[in-house]
Order: sequence, then C-alpha cells, then structure tokens
Amino acid sequence: MRRPDFKLLLSAGLLAALLAGCATPPAPPAAAVQPVAAAPVQVKVLAINDFHGNLKPPLGGIRVKDPANPGKTVNIDAGGAEYLATAVAGLRAKNPNHIFVAAGDLIGASPLLSALFHDEPSVEALSLMGLEASAVGNHEFDKGLGELLRMQRGGCHPTDGCKGPQTFKGASYRYLAASTVEVATGQTVFPPYFIKTFEGIPVAFIGLTLQATPSMVVPAGVAGLKFGNEADTVNALVPGLRAQGIEAIVVLIHEGGVPVGDYNECPGISGPIVDIVKKLDKAVDLVVSGHTHRAYNCRIDGRLVTSGDKYGTVVTEIDLALDPATRDVLSASANNLIVRNASFAKDAPVSALIAQYEGLAGGLARRVVGRIAAPLPRDGSPAGESVLGQVVADAQLEATQSAGAQIAFMNPGGIRAAMGLPADGQVRYEDVFAVQPFYNNLVTMTVSGAQLLQLLEQQWRGQGDGPISGRVMQVSRGFSYRWDSQAPVGQRIVPGSAQLGGVAIAPTASYRVTVNAFMASGGDNYLALKDGTERSTGMMDVDALELYIKNHPGLAPGALNRITRLN
Repeated sequence: MRRPDFKLLLSAGLLAALLAGCATPPAPPAAAVQPVAAAPVQVKVLAINDFHGNLKPPLGGIRVKDPANPGKTVNIDAGGAEYLATAVAGLRAKNPNHIFVAAGDLIGASPLLSALFHDEPSVEALSLMGLEASAVGNHEFDKGLGELLRMQRGGCHPTDGCKGPQTFKGASYRYLAASTVEVATGQTVFPPYFIKTFEGIPVAFIGLTLQATPSMVVPAGVAGLKFGNEADTVNALVPGLRAQGIEAIVVLIHEGGVPVGDYNECPGISGPIVDIVKKLDKAVDLVVSGHTHRAYNCRIDGRLVTSGDKYGTVVTEIDLALDPATRDVLSASANNLIVRNASFAKDAPVSALIAQYEGLAGGLARRVVGRIAAPLPRDGSPAGESVLGQVVADAQLEATQSAGAQIAFMNPGGIRAAMGLPADGQVRYEDVFAVQPFYNNLVTMTVSGAQLLQLLEQQWRGQGDGPISGRVMQVSRGFSYRWDSQAPVGQRIVPGSAQLGGVAIAPTASYRVTVNAFMASGGDNYLALKDGTERSTGMMDVDALELYIKNHPGLAPGALNRITRLN
C-alpha cells in the first residue's frame, strides 16, 4: 500500500484552514413566514315565501311607498312564476355559491289555474326554477298529509287521476318539517333540515311551520299530527348539528311579523316572529320567515330576519360571508328585490309549462259569470271592514236563507284576492275563484246571542293586546257592531252595539248564522262556532259568490258602515 504524501496533505490542510478563515459567517435563520388567512367564502341565499300557486302575476302586484310622496302608497305590477324564474336566474348567476329556498305556503289557497290541477303546475314551476328546499307552511296541509306527500313524491291524484299534460313527478325540492311529528310513529313527516356545502363549508337549513297550524287548517288536514314549539324545536337540533361540524345555521320558518315600514325596512315590527327569534340559540345566524304576507328586512336580537311579501312579488337576496377557519357566518345582509313585471322577461320554460295548463283549463277559467260596475277591493277600513268582504258575506247570507240564515260571517283570511274591474266589465270564473279558492261548504247553524257575542270577541284572540284589526270578520247586511281598540282583548265589543236589523243581540235569544266549513270547525280560533247546533250544510262558498254576482248585475261598492271602530 502506497504511503500518503504528507507534504501534499499538509498543504491541503493549510489551504482549507485559510479558506475557512476567509469565509462569510453563516446567515441567521430566516424569520417564520406567517400564513395568509383564507378569504371568506361568499354565499348567496335566494328566498321566497307564500307563493300560493300564483303562476300568473297577482292582481294589484305589491303595494309600496310612493317614491314621489312617502305619505302615500302605489301598486307595482309584480310577481308570477314566469317573471320570478327570470329574477332568480339572474341573481343566481352573480355567485356560483348559491341556494334557492322558501319559507312555506308555496301551494294552497291558489288561483284556479293551479288549484284546478291540485297545485301540480306550481310545484313543477318551482322545480324548474331550481328551488332546493322549503319549510312546510300551514296551507301545505289544506288537503291532508297524504296529498302533501304526493306533492313531494309524485304520482296521480287518488280521485281525479292524472289531469295534467304529463305524469306528475313531484317536487325536485325538499320539504322540511322539523316541528311536525306524526303521533303514531313519533317521527317528523319530512326531514328536519337540509345541509348544503359551499367550498367545503357546510350550511344547515332547518325548516318548520308555525305551532298554531291546527287552528288554521280544517281538522282532517292535520289529523294525527302534532306541531311543536318553533324555538324549542330549533334549539334541540343545534347541538347535533354542531357535533357534525356545522356552525352556519339558517332557519326557514313559516311564521312572521307585521312591520309598519316599507318592503325593505323594519321599523316597529311586531308579531310572533319577534319572540321566536329572541328565544333561538345564538348559533342560529339567519331567519327566513313568512306567513304574514309582508315584506321586511330586519335585525332582531342581532340576527338578520327577512320576509318576501307573497305571490312571487319579492325575492329576497341574502349574502353570507363564511369563515373558512371557524366555518361560521361572519356577516349577513339582505335586499328585498321586487319582481317587477316591467323589468324582467318571461322565463321561456315556465311560460311553456303555464301555456300547457292554460290550454287544459281555458274553457272553465274564462267562463263569464256576470258583470260588475267597479272594482271590489279587499283592503280593510280602519275598523277592519272591506268592500269585497261585504259582498262575500252578503252572497253567503243570500245562498243560505232557505236554511234560515239571518247573519253570515266571513274570515278575512279566506278572501285571497281583490276583484278588479275587467275592461269589458265581465267577471269570469277564474276571477271568482281567485277570491275564494278554498272551496269550502257553507254551514248554517243555530247559536245563542251569548255565543254570538263571544264569537265577536274571539276576533282578536291570539293577537296580543294591540289595536289590531287584521282578522276582523266580514259581516252581512243588516248586522252591525262597534268595537274599542283600547279595550282589553275579550272586552272590545261595545255593550249593546251588536245589532241585527237595528235590534240589539239578546244573549238568551237564538240566531241562525252562516259561515264556511273551516270557521264552523273552530278555524282561526273562532271556537264559539264549534258549539253551534242544528247544522245545515249548503253549497260551496265560491259557488255562492258566483251566483250572487250573476243575480246582481252592475255590482258596486257600498258604504263601509257595518263595523265601527272606536279609538
């Protein structure tokens, strides 16, 4: 083995040492790079409520403050499925992260075009629009749970069969019913919530209807069902959702409030929704409401609460910012957009669908029933009385006089649309049906004077102690009374003021009273009617109105002097 050359090793070692002495000292460690926070995920929630099968724009559109004179209001032509579909499509295009939802009463109390086909065309139109989830409203139960399940699942009507242009496939959207339980099984009739994920962040949409639903639907429609407390139901679901890693929670609720401001404001809001929101778990970030047919954009208890009027006249555009780190809502804002018929084109697929059904319904819908001389509005006076309400009550009295009727009462919630004056003055069956779409039998019964006075006091039951006149019954000719808005609930009828033919109602006397079947069963909390005796079932309410218009050509508004409000 060759010996190493020590000279070479020495010189190499010396060179390395010299180089080391001349080298730059090592650089200090680099500072740690801070990660850039991920940008919030922007989500657009589009919402409607109380569509009620209005495939065509409703008469009168939406009433809002007059921009030229804030002390007055103007009506804007708005709503209907064709224009709503276009508005939703345009808003959806603004953000790939979107969802279209509803707060109930999409069907029921519908105009003839939808009702004639058991609301199948409305479900099909909303499915075409891309609706994804909806709370169940009280009117979804008008025909019972079995029919509502058919709306979801599809299939032909059990009695009338398939009447539409194609086999009914059911809703492509999901009905949600967190608070509605089938007593026999203890299970909710539909899923309590729906979860959609946006860029990895899940958002829960809880859907439920108002606890008071049984008082608003004929008993057969809610037989075997139990409706739970709204806030308690939501709060019980929150822990389970959070356990799944869900922090962003939206409530779709068919219950609402009454504001005193315009469609995109929220001054002085009152009503059940206020207390419900205040009782909700703080984990709830947004509440989409309905039921009261009002439009508002509110902050209640620090949370955004919205409602979009009715009949597709408004779509609520809600923008959420989601935190990718916490998966919770950072901010929420809303804008109620009026679906102005002059601003949006008709959606072609929805128009084609409507045209198919119009072709099938045309003969019945356009049948002339009579003439009127002036519009018959349903807007109430300060006392709660309306021109159209008088006409409906008079029609029902006249139709049941053979059963001994002396007085007829009509619940205002059963009058669904005004009757405008057609250009030719001729009223058609579709106009009459739009006013009274429930197709209820008239029931004439005997009540005592004491029960009648109790019935009048029940008009304000469940409305708090404020001077609210929104549920005042409409009364037939010959009957009158006065009520005091400052008196306590249960004591508002001025003593001795309730009169029939100018004679005060005697508590011990008997009277024959006509109402619709819904009221006769205690609907709308008119519980005194449940005790009526000697019941006689008559014609359908809409048929009575049709007959009245036919028999009274040139019908025009009368004086609103049957109901008088003090204070």
